Amino acid sequence: MKRLLGLALAGAVSLAAGQAHAAGELFFYNWTDYTGDKMLEKFQKDTGIKVTVDTYDSNETLLAKLKSGATGYDLAVPSQNFVTIMIEEGLLEQVDVSKMANFKHVAEAFQFPDWDPKQMYSSPYQMGTTSYAIAADAGVGDCSSLKEFFEPNEKASGSVGVFKTPEEVANMAHIYLGQDFCTEKTEDLKAVQALLEGQKAHVKVFSSEGTMDRLGSGVTLISNAWNGDAMKQRLAGGKIKYCFPKEGVVGWYDSLVIPKGAKNIENAKIFMNWLMAPENMALQSDFAKYANPIKGTGEHMGEDMAKSPEVSVPSVPVKFGKSCGPKYVK
Repeated sequence: MKRLLGLALAGAVSLAAGQAHAAGELFFYNWTDYTGDKMLEKFQKDTGIKVTVDTYDSNETLLAKLKSGATGYDLAVPSQNFVTIMIEEGLLEQVDVSKMANFKHVAEAFQFPDWDPKQMYSSPYQMGTTSYAIAADAGVGDCSSLKEFFEPNEKASGSVGVFKTPEEVANMAHIYLGQDFCTEKTEDLKAVQALLEGQKAHVKVFSSEGTMDRLGSGVTLISNAWNGDAMKQRLAGGKIKYCFPKEGVVGWYDSLVIPKGAKNIENAKIFMNWLMAPENMALQSDFAKYANPIKGTGEHMGEDMAKSPEVSVPSVPVKFGKSCGPKYVK
C-alpha cells in the first residue's frame, strides 16, 4: 500500500497558520482511516475552516468519482500514478504549490516530481510501501518471498486477504515475476493473469478496508498491507509482521489535489500550505504511521516512527508505480 497557512489571496498563500481565521468549510475526500483527528482539530482551530471528511477505498474509486463530474469535494488524495492520469484528463484545478509559503519545507528530492513536474496540481501528503503482512506465529511464512502471498502454503490457503486495488496487486505480481511495471508484452500479461487466477482459490476476502483488523484477529493469516496500517496494528498489540520480501515492494507517494469544479478552492489551498509546515505534517504522520517528504517533522513525532521496522526499508528493491498506457489498462 498516506503522505506535509493562513489566508490565500490571489493564489499566493503567505500567512502562517494561526495568524488569521478563514470563513467557510472544506470537503475532504480521502482514503479510509487516513485523516488524523488531531491534525484536523489543529487545522480547524488555526484557520476556522470546518472540515468534512468522506472516504474511499482505492485510487480507481476516486478516479471514477472525479470522472463522473459530480464530486462535491474540495480536496482528494490520489497516488502518484493517478495524479498523472487526472492531470491528463483535466480533472484537477491548477494551483502553483511552489509559490506557497511552506513549500520551502519540502525536501528537494520531492520537489517538482515526475508526475507533476511544475508542481502546478499537487502538494505532498504521505508516502510508504505496499506489500503483505503475516500472522507472526501462524506458520505461514517468514516474509522472505512474495511466493508466500501469491502461492501460499496449506496453512494459509483460504485465509489470504487481497486488496481491492487492482493496480497495486498487479504491480506486486510484476515484481514477483520479474517484469517491468506497465509491460504490454502479451506473455507477461498472461503470466500475471495466470498467477492471480491461481491465487483466487486461496483468498478469504478481497477488500482494502479493515485489512489489519482481520489479520490481527485471525480472520486472515496473510494479507495485503500498507506499511503504516501494519505498524498501527502491531502497536495496538497485534501479533503481525510486515514483510519486505527479497523480490521487493511497491512504493507510493500520495498527494493533495483539488478536483475540477471544487467550490472551496481557496480553503483547499490554505489546507495544502498549512499541512506543509513540519509541526502539522508530523501530526498526520503520527496518526497514519507513514513517512512524509517534509523536512523537520522528525523532531515533532514520537519515537515509534523513528524505530519502526515497517517504515525503515531494508535493502530490498522499492518500485514506484506509474501511469500505464491504454493497452495495459485494457
